[in-house]
Amino acid sequence: MNLQLSARTPETTADTALRRARTRLILLAFVVTFCCARGVVFLIMARQVPDLFLYVNGTHVHHLNYGIFLLAAVGGWLLFRPPTVNRWPAVLYGIGLALTFDEFGMWLHLGGGYWQRASWDAVVVVAAVLALFAYGPTLAQYRSRHWLLALAMFAATILFLWLLARSLDHAGNRVLPMLQHLDQTSPP
Repeated sequence: MNLQLSARTPETTADTALRRARTRLILLAFVVTFCCARGVVFLIMARQVPDLFLYVNGTHVHHLNYGIFLLAAVGGWLLFRPPTVNRWPAVLYGIGLALTFDEFGMWLHLGGGYWQRASWDAVVVVAAVLALFAYGPTLAQYRSRHWLLALAMFAATILFLWLLARSLDHAGNRVLPMLQHLDQTSPP
């Protein structure tokens, strides 16, 4: 097998369009799956729908595990298949990302509750990065005025996120106890 390293060729307009289309599919699947997962978990915990959780020997298998296995399967599929213009890997990747990052707080605090702020923050960051790749300009398109605008937008975003965090902390003081009570009284 002859592996030859070559200089990277510039990305064509068709390549950029295909990459953006795939990223939009990933973003759509990510947002829809996150909303559905949060909705279903809330309905189960509120006892509005039957307990759909999977248990293995009495242990609840969290949906972040489904996401991890799905991400591993999609990665293997993409590594061992010839490249194609198939949409399914993008959709399945977005679903796996959402299932995994929806329970990101559990990565950080093993044994912690489902309604952790870290999970919400992680989902917002992943969705923002996907949206930037899907709809933002490529770095090659940036000029000096774009960098200045990007710096101003970054500063405005930091200010917005700081204000949002303060308001979410205030709202969390009211809503979080209700969600924690729901988490404690839900099926095991």
